[in-house]
Amino acid sequence: MPEEHAEPKDRSVARSLMRLWPYVRPVRAQLSGAVVIAVVASCLGLVIPLVLKWMVDGPVADRDPGGVWLGALYLLLLGITEAFLFGLRRWVVARPLAAVEASMRAALYRHLQRLPVAFHDRWPSGQLLSRGTTDLMLVRMFLAFPLTYLVVNSTTIVVGFVILLGQEWTLGLVLLVPVVPLMIACSVFEAKYSLAARSAQDQVGDLTTVVEESVLGIRIVKGFGRHRSQALAFRALAQRLRATELDKARLLAGIWALITTIPELAVGAALVLGTIEVADGGLSAGTLVAFLSTALALRWPVESIGFLLAMSQESATATERFFEVMDVAEEEESAADRPAAGSPSGGPAVDAAGAGGMVFEGVRFRYPDAAEGSAPVLARIDLRIRPGETMALVGATGCGKTTLTALVPRLHEATSGRITLDGEDITAMPRERLRELVSVAFEEPTLFSASVGENVLMGAEGAGEDELRRALSVAQADFVHDLPHGIDTQVGEQGLSLSGGQRQRLALARAVVGRPRFLVLDDPLSALDVHTETLVEAALRSVLRDTTAVVVAHRPSTVMLADRVALLSEGRISAVGTHQELLRGNAEYAWLMSGAGSPAGEDTYPGGPGPSDDTLGTNAPAEEGSSR
Repeated sequence: MPEEHAEPKDRSVARSLMRLWPYVRPVRAQLSGAVVIAVVASCLGLVIPLVLKWMVDGPVADRDPGGVWLGALYLLLLGITEAFLFGLRRWVVARPLAAVEASMRAALYRHLQRLPVAFHDRWPSGQLLSRGTTDLMLVRMFLAFPLTYLVVNSTTIVVGFVILLGQEWTLGLVLLVPVVPLMIACSVFEAKYSLAARSAQDQVGDLTTVVEESVLGIRIVKGFGRHRSQALAFRALAQRLRATELDKARLLAGIWALITTIPELAVGAALVLGTIEVADGGLSAGTLVAFLSTALALRWPVESIGFLLAMSQESATATERFFEVMDVAEEEESAADRPAAGSPSGGPAVDAAGAGGMVFEGVRFRYPDAAEGSAPVLARIDLRIRPGETMALVGATGCGKTTLTALVPRLHEATSGRITLDGEDITAMPRERLRELVSVAFEEPTLFSASVGENVLMGAEGAGEDELRRALSVAQADFVHDLPHGIDTQVGEQGLSLSGGQRQRLALARAVVGRPRFLVLDDPLSALDVHTETLVEAALRSVLRDTTAVVVAHRPSTVMLADRVALLSEGRISAVGTHQELLRGNAEYAWLMSGAGSPAGEDTYPGGPGPSDDTLGTNAPAEEGSSR
């Protein structure tokens, strides 16, 4: 079962909601004050029956109009005061609860940025979006209303029954009879409603995912004429959500009917018995009026139990969904990520061997969710890229080239082995510094809903206009000056207002704008036409002279940017050398570069001599071979 559709944990509503305390603690004074105000306002409503008793047994019985008008004035003042206090409660809690929601949303967003890439590979974005919007809205609503009124109404019911028992204890006991059946009904309702609420909130996340994917993939949907199938898929999910919401409505209607009917029967019984006592002279008319008025004043606190429990259950489920994400461990923090007092933050500490450049030593990698016993993606990688050298990484599709490059900026953590940059283990570097040293450009360029300039400058904090123009020139992205607003043109979501080649050039400009010491390029020229590719390659050479780079390459033209080539095969570096050396001495490399088709049903290079044992760097750090 996917994590986002996990079964509800065996945890009480109270225990789930108690996890909100760290976020609520800063505003506890305002919330406590609001509860006190609401309790006072609610209890004022219980004073009204006592005034009525005084009026009936006093001025009304004595036929005193002045006393009646005085009693009416008391009732008016009590009503105005009660309304004012309830309005004051809303004003007191509005701002602090908005702050609680904002702090939780900021914490969730911050946490999502620090979670491993593997987490985002597993979780649909719609599920995460619904947790950051709908679920947090439910939490805020719970803090604003049900939390307060569970306390207020419970207090009101207790105080009300004390007054009832004080007025006429026999009739008060009649009204206490429904307590046991109501408690049983509420317990059953809570268990069933919890499952329905969780299902509904998960289905909202699924629906959000479908909408988001349909919007982002609208070109595919229209291009293949799949709008009907997408509409049917959306309708199916919407119907599931509708059915679940109707189940919730049926449960709520059932508990509401019980909570309304049973107390009403008790009030009716008390009315009959009270009337008999008044007729027999054992009870005054004013006491009966006050008793019934108090009982009727308790109708709202009692009847509200159903939907207060429902809202609390939905909020508890929303809280669990929020913490399902917050409980996921962030990227493992190395000692370097925890700044020590007095420790220097200078340049890299080169090891005793003086090994500079980018070095992979015995690197193995297996995805965390891979089947137990399956072969690792990278079995053992030993490779050295000299300082200032450009290494092309070549291999068949699916051999792990992109995975290997993702290990350098620690988008994934190596299972074993180590990677060093200028002699410093990357796991000993603070991630912030590592990602300042290493710049990346992925095969699938991602642009944000921002201007062209803002997208490019994301690659280097503090870079200015000169660096921006230089980066655009290197990436042959001068087309931006012809856009409606130049570099201030908004590119739109995912940059889909631009062509694939334009997006790729902007992504390349972003990678080089900060003049990084290390550069990782994952087939950065795949979407360019041959003429633009030639111009970009010529400009890139000047950048590559000043950096240590690894370039994933699929075409000979990209390989020619590199000083040497590493062949990745079956999770290992099987050969290292210059392009010409590997063409002459390695059959697999020659086949990959030739573009010849493989035999039917085969995914590897055709038969013939395998990778030569005397090629340079066979599964070892390749210092030998030609240099610049």
